This record gives sequence, C-alpha cells and structure tokens, in this order.
Amino acid sequence: MKLLFILFLFPVISQAAPGLEVITVTTTEGGGQSYSLTIQILLFMTAMSLLPGALMMMTSFARIVIVLGILRQALGTAQTPSNQILIGLSLFLTFFIMAPVFDEINTVAVQPYLNEELSTTRAFEKAQVPLREFMLAQTRDNDLKLFADIAGYEEIESPEQTPFSLLMPAFATSELKTAFQIGFLLFIPFLIIDLVVASVLMSMGMMMLSPLIISLPFKIMLFVLVDGWALVLGTLASSFYT
Repeated sequence: MKLLFILFLFPVISQAAPGLEVITVTTTEGGGQSYSLTIQILLFMTAMSLLPGALMMMTSFARIVIVLGILRQALGTAQTPSNQILIGLSLFLTFFIMAPVFDEINTVAVQPYLNEELSTTRAFEKAQVPLREFMLAQTRDNDLKLFADIAGYEEIESPEQTPFSLLMPAFATSELKTAFQIGFLLFIPFLIIDLVVASVLMSMGMMMLSPLIISLPFKIMLFVLVDGWALVLGTLASSFYT
C-alpha cells in the first residue's frame, strides 16, 4: 500500500517547485569565496555537533574536571560532590578562565564577520589565533615534538605556524600530564591521614574497623580549615596564566 501511495504522489512531487540551491559559491572582491546561506547553516550545525568535544579538549575543562575528580577520590567522599556538580563547576570555571580568549575571538573574528567585514574563511582564520596562543602556552615542547615526529613534520619555523592537527593532541596530552601532577600533590596530605589512622587502629587491635570511616571526618575537617575549595579552584585558575 505504501508503494502504491508513493507512486500515486510521484507526478505531484515531480511537478512541485524546486527547492533552494544547496551550495552557491560567490567570489568576493578580495579574491576569497563566500557561501550561500544554506551551506553556512549546514556548516554551523556541523560545528555545533563538534562543540562539546572542542570544549573538553581545547580549553581548560579537561584539567579542571580531572583534578576535581582526583580530589573527591582523595577525600573518600564517594559520590559527594556528585558528577553533575563537578562538571557544572568545571564548566563555569572554564568559562572564567577562557573569558579573555573568547573576548578576543569575539573582537577580531565574530563581530567583524557579523558586520560583513570579513568572509567566513577569513573570520575562521582570525578566530584560530587567540585559541592557538592559549593552547601553545599550556603545551609542553616535548609533547609537540612527539606528535611532530609521529606525523613526519619537518622543523616548524615559529609556534604560530603549528598546525591544529598537531597542536590539539599535544595540548590534550600536556593537560592530562598537568592534571595528574596536580592531583598527585593533592592526594599526599589525605594519604598521610589515612596512613596515620590505619596505624593507630592497628596498634589498638581494631583491625575489623575500616580506617576510611575514622579518617573521613579528619580529612573533611582539614579541607575545611585550610579553605580547600578556594585554594584548589584558585590554584587551577592561576595555573593557566603563570
């Protein structure tokens, strides 16, 4: 029945008015190319689907969320704070840290593009510059060299000429290293408390009592007394611009 219905409507569909052109390429005065509104919307929707991955791996988000996850593990508070709270806190702190970069991108690329002063391609190139500078400042030279050797790149003349295909994995690797280094330093004082409590309980013959139950209040008290959240978040924020 469906096939008969489609065959019945085929003459009507074939006589319908043609839709919008999918791609219209126009040459600009400067020699560049501009695309039709249809293809611009398609490219925008494609970019939006890649936005979560870019937010996680091309900003400060990865370092922050990993450090906060290790901190929760060191405290031994199980699911407190919850994953939603940690992700939300990491997201807002990321916006705070990346605000200068986003403001510069808006000034040099987004606003000129909206005012029709730049083409799409030129605006995209302008937007890469502030983000590239931020990522290069956080990336270790040996990580860049590692991926450059893997990809077979020759010696790069200047950091500004580093391709994004090389910079993105190097930046992600550097962020993972830095996050675990910070997490290790955060873990040490809480580990010492666990060791002391476990030794005391063992010396008292209370081996059936879990040391985590006794050490948890002491770790929370230590973290509150030293204003731990302010120290951790402030150190994370300042670590990107030192």
